[in-house]
Amino acid sequence: MNDSERQRSHQTGMITFARDLPNICSLVGLLCAVFSIYYAILGNFSVAIIGMIWAVFFDWGDGIIARRMKGRTDEYRAFGGQLDSLIDIVSFGICPAVFLLSYGEFNPWFLPGAFVIVATSAIRLSYFNVFGLIDDSTYRGLALDNNVIILAFVFLFEGFFSHPIFSVFIYAMLMLLAIFNLAPVRTPKFAGRWFYVLLVYIMGLTVIYSWILWGKYP
Repeated sequence: MNDSERQRSHQTGMITFARDLPNICSLVGLLCAVFSIYYAILGNFSVAIIGMIWAVFFDWGDGIIARRMKGRTDEYRAFGGQLDSLIDIVSFGICPAVFLLSYGEFNPWFLPGAFVIVATSAIRLSYFNVFGLIDDSTYRGLALDNNVIILAFVFLFEGFFSHPIFSVFIYAMLMLLAIFNLAPVRTPKFAGRWFYVLLVYIMGLTVIYSWILWGKYP
């Protein structure tokens, strides 16, 4: 970015950048994450899961919209990249950490796990912001949004176990996923048609968790 572009960017208000369509999509994803945190604290884990998985949907969606928009300037792309990264820390770091703490009834033993989740998200996103993808379709380590996708599926089986046993299982699973998030392994970047697979998956889980919620609160 040259000096004239920097000067023009400084003259553009922050709200103007936020009104950019991909950034609006990112902010809707943030709203979903905030709802998830709120309901996790209240102990309504079905709604919290629904919020988390829709945060994944909008996280995927903002990139698709950005790539299809024509004439988007470098400064808008740079702003969108920073916004997306910061929102990812909330959606895939703080949100699962709060979920774990709440499901563990805020027992101090769950604090180290919550820290590991948030720290892992910060380290991974910082690494990605500097080095990016290995190639156009390959990540180094497991992408953070996969943690939520896996958690949402596994949590369907909560009713088959006692709360203490399942809380330890969720704890261990999230720690294992954190290891894979930072591991020097190649994982695929799901894109293209996978977006529609994700949409079907999210809609299906939304229906199932809504049905579970209806059974608890008829």
